[in-house]
Amino acid sequence: MAEEPRSDANREADAARLRDLERRLAEKTPRPDGPGPMGKYEQANLAWRMVIELVSGLGLGFGIGYGLDYLFGTTPVLMVLFIFFGLAAGIKTMMRTAGELNRSSGTPPESDKRD
Repeated sequence: MAEEPRSDANREADAARLRDLERRLAEKTPRPDGPGPMGKYEQANLAWRMVIELVSGLGLGFGIGYGLDYLFGTTPVLMVLFIFFGLAAGIKTMMRTAGELNRSSGTPPESDKRD
């Protein structure tokens, strides 16, 4: 059966009751403590970032070593040495990026904390 038309006062009272109900529900709803799980694209972006950091470290080490070998006219001793330095730097940067995963949102890393 059809209801009779409602007046504006009744509509405003219903809207006020609905807002009050939404406010009470929002207060009782638990909020997550930290960031939610990462989506597929966020994980892929992080993986590519780590790969690029490793490869760029190797590339820079190779470039610096090759340049110094060419400049000094030595055999590729410096190139091999700087490739290892670049590998170490790339792994260190990769580990720093992986450490960002364990950090909760809103908290600065240990190096940024000030006393």
